[in-house]
Amino acid sequence: ESPDATRGYLRSRLADLPYEVFATLYLDNRHRVIAFEELFRGTIDGASVHPREVVRGVIQHNAAAVIFTHNHPSGVSEPSAADVRITQRLREALKLIDVRVLDHIVVGDGESSSLAELGLL
Repeated sequence: ESPDATRGYLRSRLADLPYEVFATLYLDNRHRVIAFEELFRGTIDGASVHPREVVRGVIQHNAAAVIFTHNHPSGVSEPSAADVRITQRLREALKLIDVRVLDHIVVGDGESSSLAELGLL
């Protein structure tokens, strides 16, 4: 319903995990939620993200837009340079099939950071 509601939901799903998780919120043309899916699970300081698998999930869910999210078990919600790079790679891959990347939210301890709000998207 709103960016704040989205952040609250994503924090509730990811904030307390002891390992890193990369997930996707699939949305329809009106930005209504189709599904939330955990795509990759990593260790305490990273998770490998594969664009091919992200594109596959988008097609399976017939999504028109997505919001990416992942957590930082360290508690710091500031996006890393690697976070920005993978977001750009995913954005380029999804642009080929006309799917919009609305945001990438990094969840930390009680806080989250939006790459869109930070001007990094």
